[in-house]
Amino acid sequence: MLKRFVQVLIIPFFLLTCYSANIANAEEKEDRSWQDESMYFIMIDRFNNGNASNDFEANPKDPKAYHGGDIQGIIDKLDYIQEMGFTSIWLTPVFDNEEGGYHGYWIRDFKKVDENFGTLDDVKTLVKEAHKRDIKVVLDFVVNHTGYQHPWLQDPEKKDWFHEKKDIANWQNQEEVENGWLFGLPDLNTENPETRAFLMDAGKWWITETDIDGYRLDTVRHVPKDFWEEFSKEVKSVKEDFFLMGEVWDKDPRYVAGYTETGIDSVVDYPFFEDASAVFSDVGGSPGMLANVFKRNKVLYKDPYILGNFIDNHDNERFTRKAISNNQNPVTRLKMALTYMYAAPGMPVVYYGTEIALDGGKDPDNRRMMNFRANDELIKYVSKLGEIRSEFPSLRRGDMEVLYDEKGMTILKRTYEEEVTVIALNNTDKSRNAILTAEVLDENKELRGLLTGDITKEKNGKYEIILDRETSELYEVGEKTGPNLPLISVFVVVPALFAGFLFMNRRKKQG
Repeated sequence: MLKRFVQVLIIPFFLLTCYSANIANAEEKEDRSWQDESMYFIMIDRFNNGNASNDFEANPKDPKAYHGGDIQGIIDKLDYIQEMGFTSIWLTPVFDNEEGGYHGYWIRDFKKVDENFGTLDDVKTLVKEAHKRDIKVVLDFVVNHTGYQHPWLQDPEKKDWFHEKKDIANWQNQEEVENGWLFGLPDLNTENPETRAFLMDAGKWWITETDIDGYRLDTVRHVPKDFWEEFSKEVKSVKEDFFLMGEVWDKDPRYVAGYTETGIDSVVDYPFFEDASAVFSDVGGSPGMLANVFKRNKVLYKDPYILGNFIDNHDNERFTRKAISNNQNPVTRLKMALTYMYAAPGMPVVYYGTEIALDGGKDPDNRRMMNFRANDELIKYVSKLGEIRSEFPSLRRGDMEVLYDEKGMTILKRTYEEEVTVIALNNTDKSRNAILTAEVLDENKELRGLLTGDITKEKNGKYEIILDRETSELYEVGEKTGPNLPLISVFVVVPALFAGFLFMNRRKKQG
Protein backbone atom coordinates (compact mmCIF):
# COMPACT_ATOMS: atom_id res chain seq x y z
CA MET A 1 0.00 0.00 0.00
CA LEU A 2 2.85 2.36 0.82
CA LYS A 3 4.26 1.78 -2.65
CA ARG A 4 0.93 2.78 -4.24
CA PHE A 5 0.76 5.92 -2.17
CA VAL A 6 4.28 6.95 -3.19
CA GLN A 7 3.20 6.51 -6.79
CA VAL A 8 0.27 8.85 -6.12
CA LEU A 9 2.66 11.41 -4.64
CA ILE A 10 4.72 11.39 -7.82
CA ILE A 11 1.71 12.24 -10.01
CA PRO A 12 1.56 15.98 -9.09
CA PHE A 13 5.28 16.37 -9.92
CA PHE A 14 4.76 14.60 -13.23
CA LEU A 15 1.71 16.69 -14.13
CA LEU A 16 3.51 19.93 -13.24
CA THR A 17 6.49 18.96 -15.40
CA CYS A 18 4.30 17.98 -18.33
CA TYR A 19 2.31 21.19 -18.04
CA SER A 20 5.49 23.30 -18.20
CA ALA A 21 6.84 21.27 -21.12
CA ASN A 22 3.59 21.61 -23.05
CA ILE A 23 3.60 25.39 -22.54
CA ALA A 24 7.15 25.56 -23.93
CA ASN A 25 6.35 23.29 -26.87
CA ALA A 26 3.21 25.26 -27.65
CA GLU A 27 5.23 28.39 -28.31
CA GLU A 28 5.44 29.12 -31.99
CA LYS A 29 8.95 28.56 -33.33
CA GLU A 30 10.40 30.75 -36.05
CA ASP A 31 11.98 29.22 -39.11
CA ARG A 32 15.74 29.37 -38.64
CA SER A 33 17.57 31.79 -40.91
CA TRP A 34 21.04 33.34 -40.97
CA GLN A 35 20.02 36.13 -38.63
CA ASP A 36 19.50 33.42 -36.01
CA GLU A 37 23.03 32.05 -36.38
CA SER A 38 26.01 32.55 -34.09
CA MET A 39 29.30 31.84 -35.83
CA TYR A 40 32.63 30.50 -34.57
CA PHE A 41 35.58 31.55 -36.75
CA ILE A 42 38.50 29.12 -36.92
CA MET A 43 41.98 29.47 -38.39
CA ILE A 44 42.47 25.80 -39.27
CA ASP A 45 46.21 25.60 -38.64
CA ARG A 46 46.01 27.24 -35.20
CA PHE A 47 43.01 25.49 -33.66
CA ASN A 48 43.61 21.81 -32.90
CA ASN A 49 46.00 19.12 -34.14
CA GLY A 50 43.87 16.04 -34.64
CA ASN A 51 46.21 14.11 -36.94
CA ALA A 52 49.97 14.33 -36.35
CA SER A 53 50.68 12.31 -39.51
CA ASN A 54 49.97 15.35 -41.72
CA ASP A 55 52.33 17.73 -39.89
CA PHE A 56 54.56 17.94 -42.98
CA GLU A 57 55.66 21.56 -42.56
CA ALA A 58 54.78 22.07 -38.90
CA ASN A 59 57.10 24.17 -36.76
CA PRO A 60 55.20 25.47 -33.71
CA LYS A 61 58.14 27.65 -32.69
CA ASP A 62 57.87 29.74 -35.87
CA PRO A 63 54.84 32.12 -35.80
CA LYS A 64 54.88 32.23 -39.62
CA ALA A 65 54.92 28.47 -40.15
CA TYR A 66 52.35 25.70 -39.93
CA HIS A 67 51.63 24.70 -36.33
CA GLY A 68 49.75 21.46 -36.97
CA GLY A 69 46.06 22.33 -36.74
CA ASP A 70 43.92 20.38 -39.22
CA ILE A 71 40.42 19.37 -40.29
CA GLN A 72 40.42 16.32 -38.01
CA GLY A 73 41.20 18.61 -35.11
CA ILE A 74 38.04 20.60 -35.84
CA ILE A 75 35.96 17.42 -36.12
CA ASP A 76 37.27 16.38 -32.71
CA LYS A 77 36.10 19.68 -31.19
CA LEU A 78 32.64 19.98 -32.75
CA ASP A 79 31.00 19.08 -29.44
CA TYR A 80 33.06 21.80 -27.73
CA ILE A 81 31.81 24.30 -30.32
CA GLN A 82 28.22 23.11 -30.04
CA GLU A 83 28.25 23.26 -26.24
CA MET A 84 29.16 26.95 -26.44
CA GLY A 85 25.98 27.47 -28.44
CA PHE A 86 27.46 28.12 -31.87
CA THR A 87 25.27 27.15 -34.81
CA SER A 88 27.78 27.70 -37.62
CA ILE A 89 31.53 27.66 -38.19
CA TRP A 90 33.65 29.67 -40.62
CA LEU A 91 37.01 28.22 -41.62
CA THR A 92 39.99 29.92 -43.21
CA PRO A 93 40.71 28.53 -46.71
CA VAL A 94 41.19 24.76 -46.94
CA PHE A 95 42.76 25.05 -50.41
CA ASP A 96 46.24 23.74 -51.16
CA ASN A 97 48.74 26.51 -50.40
CA GLU A 98 52.33 27.07 -51.35
CA GLU A 99 55.05 26.66 -48.75
CA GLY A 100 54.46 28.83 -45.69
CA GLY A 101 50.77 29.40 -46.45
CA TYR A 102 49.54 28.14 -43.08
CA HIS A 103 46.73 30.75 -43.14
CA GLY A 104 45.32 29.47 -46.43
CA TYR A 105 45.47 32.66 -48.51
CA TRP A 106 48.48 31.76 -50.75
CA ILE A 107 46.58 29.37 -52.98
CA ARG A 108 48.34 26.90 -55.26
CA ASP A 109 45.39 24.68 -56.21
CA PHE A 110 41.75 25.80 -56.00
CA LYS A 111 40.35 22.26 -56.07
CA LYS A 112 42.64 20.49 -53.64
CA VAL A 113 42.84 20.42 -49.85
CA ASP A 114 46.15 21.50 -48.34
CA GLU A 115 48.02 18.34 -47.31
CA ASN A 116 48.84 19.91 -43.94
CA PHE A 117 45.11 20.17 -43.21
CA GLY A 118 44.00 16.73 -44.42
CA THR A 119 42.04 15.46 -47.39
CA LEU A 120 38.83 16.16 -49.28
CA ASP A 121 37.26 13.23 -47.45
CA ASP A 122 38.15 14.95 -44.17
CA VAL A 123 36.27 18.05 -45.30
CA LYS A 124 33.26 15.95 -46.30
CA THR A 125 33.33 14.22 -42.92
CA LEU A 126 33.55 17.56 -41.14
CA VAL A 127 30.48 18.86 -42.95
CA LYS A 128 28.51 15.67 -42.25
CA GLU A 129 29.44 15.67 -38.57
CA ALA A 130 28.65 19.37 -38.26
CA HIS A 131 25.27 18.91 -39.93
CA LYS A 132 24.47 16.07 -37.50
CA ARG A 133 24.85 18.67 -34.77
CA ASP A 134 22.80 21.22 -36.72
CA ILE A 135 25.92 23.31 -37.30
CA LYS A 136 26.39 25.00 -40.68
CA VAL A 137 29.80 25.19 -42.36
CA VAL A 138 31.14 28.26 -44.16
CA LEU A 139 34.43 28.12 -46.08
CA ASP A 140 36.68 31.06 -46.86
CA PHE A 141 36.85 31.53 -50.64
CA VAL A 142 39.48 33.63 -52.45
CA VAL A 143 39.16 34.85 -56.05
CA ASN A 144 41.28 38.00 -55.98
CA HIS A 145 44.75 36.43 -56.06
CA THR A 146 46.90 33.31 -55.94
CA GLY A 147 50.07 32.46 -54.05
CA TYR A 148 53.31 34.21 -54.97
CA GLN A 149 54.70 31.22 -56.91
CA HIS A 150 51.57 29.88 -58.59
CA PRO A 151 52.33 27.59 -61.59
CA TRP A 152 50.06 29.71 -63.80
CA LEU A 153 52.62 32.49 -63.61
CA GLN A 154 55.00 30.31 -65.64
CA ASP A 155 52.36 29.25 -68.17
CA PRO A 156 52.46 31.44 -71.34
CA GLU A 157 48.88 30.45 -72.14
CA LYS A 158 47.72 31.95 -68.85
CA LYS A 159 49.54 35.24 -69.12
CA ASP A 160 46.21 37.06 -69.45
CA TRP A 161 44.89 35.40 -66.31
CA PHE A 162 46.68 38.04 -64.23
CA HIS A 163 46.67 41.81 -64.13
CA GLU A 164 49.91 43.61 -64.83
CA LYS A 165 52.23 43.47 -61.84
CA LYS A 166 51.70 46.72 -60.01
CA ASP A 167 51.24 47.45 -56.31
CA ILE A 168 48.34 49.55 -55.03
CA ALA A 169 49.62 53.09 -54.54
CA ASN A 170 46.39 55.06 -54.28
CA TRP A 171 43.79 53.30 -52.10
CA GLN A 172 41.17 55.86 -53.09
CA ASN A 173 41.47 54.85 -56.74
CA GLN A 174 39.00 51.98 -57.27
CA GLU A 175 40.73 50.79 -60.44
CA GLU A 176 44.03 50.42 -58.58
CA VAL A 177 42.28 48.71 -55.66
CA GLU A 178 40.79 46.15 -58.05
CA ASN A 179 43.75 45.61 -60.39
CA GLY A 180 46.77 46.14 -58.13
CA TRP A 181 48.75 43.32 -56.53
CA LEU A 182 47.69 43.27 -52.88
CA PHE A 183 50.81 42.80 -50.71
CA GLY A 184 52.56 41.67 -53.90
CA LEU A 185 50.19 38.72 -54.45
CA PRO A 186 49.50 37.96 -58.15
CA ASP A 187 46.17 39.61 -58.93
CA LEU A 188 43.76 37.47 -60.95
CA ASN A 189 42.19 39.10 -63.99
CA THR A 190 38.55 38.29 -63.29
CA GLU A 191 37.50 40.22 -66.41
CA ASN A 192 39.12 37.47 -68.49
CA PRO A 193 36.31 35.04 -69.48
CA GLU A 194 38.54 31.97 -68.98
CA THR A 195 39.70 33.09 -65.53
CA ARG A 196 36.18 33.97 -64.56
CA ALA A 197 34.77 30.65 -65.76
CA PHE A 198 37.41 28.74 -63.79
CA LEU A 199 36.60 30.59 -60.55
CA MET A 200 32.86 30.16 -61.06
CA ASP A 201 33.37 26.45 -61.57
CA ALA A 202 35.57 26.15 -58.48
CA GLY A 203 32.96 27.97 -56.41
CA LYS A 204 30.24 25.52 -57.48
CA TRP A 205 32.54 22.48 -57.23
CA TRP A 206 33.11 22.81 -53.48
CA ILE A 207 29.36 23.06 -52.84
CA THR A 208 28.62 19.97 -54.93
CA GLU A 209 31.49 17.95 -53.47
CA THR A 210 31.13 18.81 -49.79
CA ASP A 211 27.60 20.20 -49.21
CA ILE A 212 28.91 23.30 -47.42
CA ASP A 213 26.42 26.03 -46.49
CA GLY A 214 28.20 29.24 -47.41
CA TYR A 215 31.31 31.21 -48.33
CA ARG A 216 33.04 34.02 -46.55
CA LEU A 217 34.40 35.92 -49.53
CA ASP A 218 37.89 37.30 -49.08
CA THR A 219 39.09 40.71 -50.36
CA VAL A 220 35.74 41.56 -51.94
CA ARG A 221 36.57 45.22 -52.65
CA HIS A 222 39.56 44.14 -54.78
CA VAL A 223 37.30 42.39 -57.31
CA PRO A 224 34.87 44.19 -59.68
CA LYS A 225 31.21 44.18 -58.63
CA ASP A 226 30.05 42.61 -61.89
CA PHE A 227 32.07 39.51 -61.02
CA TRP A 228 30.26 39.18 -57.70
CA GLU A 229 26.89 39.60 -59.40
CA GLU A 230 27.60 36.62 -61.63
CA PHE A 231 29.30 34.58 -58.89
CA SER A 232 26.32 35.04 -56.55
CA LYS A 233 23.90 33.74 -59.18
CA GLU A 234 26.11 30.80 -60.10
CA VAL A 235 26.70 29.43 -56.59
CA LYS A 236 23.06 29.91 -55.59
CA SER A 237 22.00 27.95 -58.65
CA VAL A 238 23.64 24.95 -56.95
CA LYS A 239 22.19 25.57 -53.49
CA GLU A 240 19.39 28.10 -53.24
CA ASP A 241 19.90 29.08 -49.59
CA PHE A 242 23.70 29.27 -49.95
CA PHE A 243 25.06 32.10 -47.80
CA LEU A 244 27.59 34.68 -48.98
CA MET A 245 29.32 36.93 -46.45
CA GLY A 246 31.87 39.33 -47.87
CA GLU A 247 34.95 40.96 -46.40
CA VAL A 248 34.96 44.63 -47.39
CA TRP A 249 37.72 46.08 -45.24
CA ASP A 250 36.85 49.76 -45.12
CA LYS A 251 35.63 52.22 -42.49
CA ASP A 252 33.07 53.88 -44.77
CA PRO A 253 29.74 52.08 -44.13
CA ARG A 254 28.21 53.32 -47.39
CA TYR A 255 31.12 51.94 -49.40
CA VAL A 256 30.89 48.61 -47.56
CA ALA A 257 27.11 48.36 -47.99
CA GLY A 258 27.40 48.89 -51.74
CA TYR A 259 28.71 45.36 -52.20
CA THR A 260 25.53 43.76 -50.83
CA GLU A 261 23.77 45.08 -53.93
CA THR A 262 25.69 42.49 -55.98
CA GLY A 263 23.94 39.45 -54.52
CA ILE A 264 26.32 39.03 -51.58
CA ASP A 265 23.98 38.48 -48.62
CA SER A 266 26.04 39.96 -45.82
CA VAL A 267 29.39 41.44 -44.84
CA VAL A 268 31.59 41.21 -41.79
CA ASP A 269 30.76 44.59 -40.27
CA TYR A 270 34.08 46.44 -40.02
CA PRO A 271 32.43 49.74 -38.97
CA PHE A 272 30.84 47.85 -36.05
CA PHE A 273 34.23 46.33 -35.20
CA GLU A 274 35.96 49.71 -35.15
CA ASP A 275 33.39 51.27 -32.83
CA ALA A 276 32.65 48.32 -30.55
CA SER A 277 36.29 47.37 -29.94
CA ALA A 278 37.11 51.00 -29.09
CA VAL A 279 34.18 51.42 -26.69
CA PHE A 280 34.57 48.15 -24.79
CA SER A 281 38.34 47.74 -24.62
CA ASP A 282 38.45 50.60 -22.09
CA VAL A 283 36.33 52.03 -19.28
CA GLY A 284 34.16 55.10 -19.75
CA GLY A 285 33.07 54.95 -23.38
CA SER A 286 29.37 55.17 -24.14
CA PRO A 287 27.82 51.95 -25.49
CA GLY A 288 24.86 54.07 -26.50
CA MET A 289 26.75 55.39 -29.50
CA LEU A 290 26.71 51.88 -30.94
CA ALA A 291 22.96 52.13 -31.42
CA ASN A 292 23.77 54.59 -34.19
CA VAL A 293 25.51 51.77 -36.03
CA PHE A 294 22.22 49.88 -36.20
CA LYS A 295 20.26 52.98 -37.21
CA ARG A 296 22.73 53.52 -40.04
CA ASN A 297 22.66 49.86 -41.05
CA LYS A 298 18.85 49.89 -41.28
CA VAL A 299 19.16 52.60 -43.91
CA LEU A 300 22.10 51.12 -45.81
CA TYR A 301 21.28 47.40 -45.86
CA LYS A 302 18.33 45.39 -47.07
CA ASP A 303 18.78 43.07 -44.08
CA PRO A 304 20.95 44.52 -41.28
CA TYR A 305 20.18 41.53 -39.04
CA ILE A 306 22.54 39.19 -40.92
CA LEU A 307 25.64 41.39 -40.81
CA GLY A 308 28.58 39.71 -39.09
CA ASN A 309 29.32 41.52 -35.81
CA PHE A 310 32.83 40.90 -34.47
CA ILE A 311 35.36 42.30 -32.00
CA ASP A 312 38.24 39.98 -32.95
CA ASN A 313 39.63 38.53 -36.18
CA HIS A 314 42.80 37.19 -37.76
CA ASP A 315 43.86 40.48 -39.35
CA ASN A 316 43.83 42.77 -36.30
CA GLU A 317 45.41 42.67 -32.88
CA ARG A 318 43.35 40.76 -30.38
CA PHE A 319 40.73 42.50 -28.24
CA THR A 320 42.59 41.14 -25.21
CA ARG A 321 45.72 43.04 -26.26
CA LYS A 322 43.72 46.25 -26.68
CA ALA A 323 42.30 45.88 -23.17
CA ILE A 324 45.71 45.14 -21.68
CA SER A 325 47.15 48.19 -23.48
CA ASN A 326 44.47 50.25 -21.72
CA ASN A 327 45.47 48.73 -18.36
CA GLN A 328 42.17 46.86 -18.15
CA ASN A 329 41.24 43.31 -17.14
CA PRO A 330 40.64 41.62 -20.51
CA VAL A 331 38.10 39.10 -19.13
CA THR A 332 35.99 41.87 -17.63
CA ARG A 333 36.16 43.91 -20.83
CA LEU A 334 35.38 40.87 -23.00
CA LYS A 335 32.27 40.09 -20.97
CA MET A 336 31.02 43.62 -21.63
CA ALA A 337 31.81 43.45 -25.34
CA LEU A 338 30.40 39.97 -25.86
CA THR A 339 27.18 40.79 -24.01
CA TYR A 340 26.55 43.68 -26.37
CA MET A 341 27.62 41.74 -29.46
CA TYR A 342 25.26 38.85 -28.68
CA ALA A 343 22.34 41.13 -27.78
CA ALA A 344 22.68 43.73 -30.56
CA PRO A 345 21.16 43.35 -34.04
CA GLY A 346 23.41 41.26 -36.27
CA MET A 347 25.03 37.84 -36.25
CA PRO A 348 27.77 37.39 -33.60
CA VAL A 349 31.04 36.09 -35.05
CA VAL A 350 33.52 34.90 -32.41
CA TYR A 351 37.16 34.33 -33.38
CA TYR A 352 38.65 31.16 -31.88
CA GLY A 353 40.44 31.90 -28.61
CA THR A 354 38.30 34.91 -27.71
CA GLU A 355 36.45 32.57 -25.33
CA ILE A 356 39.65 32.15 -23.30
CA ALA A 357 40.84 35.77 -23.69
CA LEU A 358 43.70 34.64 -25.93
CA ASP A 359 46.28 37.42 -26.23
CA GLY A 360 47.95 38.54 -29.43
CA GLY A 361 49.36 41.59 -31.18
CA LYS A 362 49.46 42.22 -34.89
CA ASP A 363 49.65 39.43 -37.51
CA PRO A 364 50.91 36.74 -36.94
CA ASP A 365 50.86 37.13 -33.15
CA ASN A 366 47.05 37.31 -33.27
CA ARG A 367 47.05 33.73 -34.61
CA ARG A 368 48.46 31.84 -31.64
CA MET A 369 47.66 28.17 -31.11
CA MET A 370 44.42 27.54 -29.23
CA ASN A 371 44.77 26.41 -25.61
CA PHE A 372 42.06 23.97 -24.50
CA ARG A 373 43.37 23.85 -20.92
CA ALA A 374 42.70 27.50 -20.17
CA ASN A 375 40.33 28.77 -17.49
CA ASP A 376 36.74 28.17 -18.57
CA GLU A 377 35.17 31.26 -16.95
CA LEU A 378 34.66 33.02 -20.29
CA ILE A 379 33.66 29.79 -22.03
CA LYS A 380 30.77 29.43 -19.58
CA TYR A 381 29.83 33.06 -20.13
CA VAL A 382 29.80 32.67 -23.93
CA SER A 383 27.70 29.52 -23.55
CA LYS A 384 25.19 31.41 -21.41
CA LEU A 385 24.97 34.25 -23.92
CA GLY A 386 24.39 31.74 -26.72
CA GLU A 387 21.62 30.08 -24.72
CA ILE A 388 19.90 33.40 -24.02
CA ARG A 389 20.15 34.62 -27.62
CA SER A 390 18.71 31.34 -28.86
CA GLU A 391 15.79 31.51 -26.41
CA PHE A 392 14.68 35.08 -27.14
CA PRO A 393 13.77 36.00 -30.75
CA SER A 394 13.83 39.71 -29.85
CA LEU A 395 17.63 39.46 -29.45
CA ARG A 396 17.91 38.05 -32.98
CA ARG A 397 15.10 39.76 -34.86
CA GLY A 398 13.91 42.70 -32.80
CA ASP A 399 14.18 46.43 -33.34
CA MET A 400 16.38 48.41 -30.93
CA GLU A 401 15.73 51.61 -29.02
CA VAL A 402 17.90 53.59 -26.60
CA LEU A 403 16.07 54.14 -23.29
CA TYR A 404 18.91 55.65 -21.26
CA ASP A 405 22.45 56.77 -22.10
CA GLU A 406 24.40 58.87 -19.62
CA LYS A 407 28.12 58.89 -18.90
CA GLY A 408 28.82 55.25 -19.76
CA MET A 409 25.58 53.76 -18.42
CA THR A 410 23.33 52.59 -21.26
CA ILE A 411 19.92 50.89 -21.35
CA LEU A 412 18.57 49.52 -24.64
CA LYS A 413 15.25 47.90 -25.48
CA ARG A 414 14.68 45.27 -28.13
CA THR A 415 11.17 44.42 -29.30
CA TYR A 416 9.91 41.61 -31.50
CA GLU A 417 6.16 41.05 -31.80
CA GLU A 418 4.98 40.82 -28.16
CA GLU A 419 8.39 40.04 -26.68
CA VAL A 420 10.54 42.73 -25.04
CA THR A 421 14.08 42.36 -23.73
CA VAL A 422 16.35 44.97 -22.17
CA ILE A 423 20.14 45.34 -22.47
CA ALA A 424 21.80 47.15 -19.55
CA LEU A 425 25.47 48.12 -19.66
CA ASN A 426 27.54 49.92 -17.05
CA ASN A 427 30.78 50.71 -18.83
CA THR A 428 32.16 52.81 -15.96
CA ASP A 429 34.41 52.16 -12.98
CA LYS A 430 31.66 52.90 -10.43
CA SER A 431 28.33 51.32 -9.51
CA ARG A 432 25.54 53.10 -11.36
CA ASN A 433 21.76 53.21 -11.37
CA ALA A 434 19.25 54.28 -13.99
CA ILE A 435 15.59 55.18 -13.54
CA LEU A 436 13.18 54.25 -16.32
CA THR A 437 9.57 55.34 -16.42
CA ALA A 438 6.81 52.79 -16.90
CA GLU A 439 5.91 54.60 -20.13
CA VAL A 440 8.90 53.08 -21.91
CA LEU A 441 8.41 49.54 -20.57
CA ASP A 442 4.71 49.37 -19.67
CA GLU A 443 3.16 49.32 -16.21
CA ASN A 444 3.01 46.52 -13.69
CA LYS A 445 5.87 44.54 -15.27
CA GLU A 446 9.13 43.13 -13.97
CA LEU A 447 12.61 42.80 -15.43
CA ARG A 448 14.04 39.31 -14.92
CA GLY A 449 17.82 39.16 -15.15
CA LEU A 450 18.94 36.44 -17.53
CA LEU A 451 22.63 36.50 -16.59
CA THR A 452 22.48 37.01 -12.82
CA GLY A 453 18.83 36.30 -11.95
CA ASP A 454 18.28 39.82 -10.59
CA ILE A 455 14.62 40.98 -10.61
CA THR A 456 13.51 44.60 -10.91
CA LYS A 457 9.82 45.37 -10.45
CA GLU A 458 7.87 48.49 -11.38
CA LYS A 459 7.25 50.69 -8.36
CA ASN A 460 5.31 53.93 -8.42
CA GLY A 461 5.51 54.05 -12.20
CA LYS A 462 9.29 53.58 -12.32
CA TYR A 463 11.94 50.90 -12.76
CA GLU A 464 15.34 51.25 -11.11
CA ILE A 465 18.20 49.31 -12.68
CA ILE A 466 21.35 49.04 -10.58
CA LEU A 467 24.60 47.63 -11.96
CA ASP A 468 28.01 47.15 -10.39
CA ARG A 469 31.01 48.67 -12.14
CA GLU A 470 31.94 47.16 -15.52
CA THR A 471 28.99 44.78 -15.60
CA SER A 472 26.05 44.14 -17.86
CA GLU A 473 22.71 42.37 -17.70
CA LEU A 474 20.08 41.16 -20.11
CA TYR A 475 16.48 41.28 -18.91
CA GLU A 476 13.28 39.61 -19.97
CA VAL A 477 10.30 41.94 -19.53
CA GLY A 478 7.27 40.06 -18.20
CA GLU A 479 4.26 40.18 -15.94
CA LYS A 480 4.88 40.56 -12.22
CA THR A 481 5.14 37.14 -10.61
CA GLY A 482 3.56 36.16 -7.31
CA PRO A 483 3.62 32.93 -5.30
CA ASN A 484 3.70 29.78 -7.41
CA LEU A 485 0.58 28.13 -6.01
CA PRO A 486 0.80 24.85 -7.99
CA LEU A 487 4.39 24.38 -6.84
CA ILE A 488 3.50 25.30 -3.26
CA SER A 489 0.71 22.73 -3.31
CA VAL A 490 3.15 20.04 -4.35
CA PHE A 491 5.62 20.80 -1.56
CA VAL A 492 3.08 21.62 1.19
CA VAL A 493 -0.20 19.79 0.56
CA VAL A 494 1.33 16.49 -0.59
CA PRO A 495 3.62 16.12 2.47
CA ALA A 496 0.60 16.89 4.67
CA LEU A 497 -1.37 14.13 2.99
CA PHE A 498 1.56 11.76 3.43
CA ALA A 499 1.73 12.60 7.16
CA GLY A 500 -1.99 11.95 7.41
CA PHE A 501 -1.57 8.61 5.67
CA LEU A 502 1.12 7.55 8.15
CA PHE A 503 -1.06 8.62 11.09
CA MET A 504 -4.09 6.68 9.84
CA ASN A 505 -1.93 3.64 9.02
CA ARG A 506 -0.50 3.68 12.57
CA ARG A 507 -3.99 3.90 14.14
CA LYS A 508 -5.17 1.03 11.98
CA LYS A 509 -2.34 -1.18 13.22
CA GLN A 510 -3.00 -0.18 16.83
CA GLY A 511 -6.68 -0.99 16.42
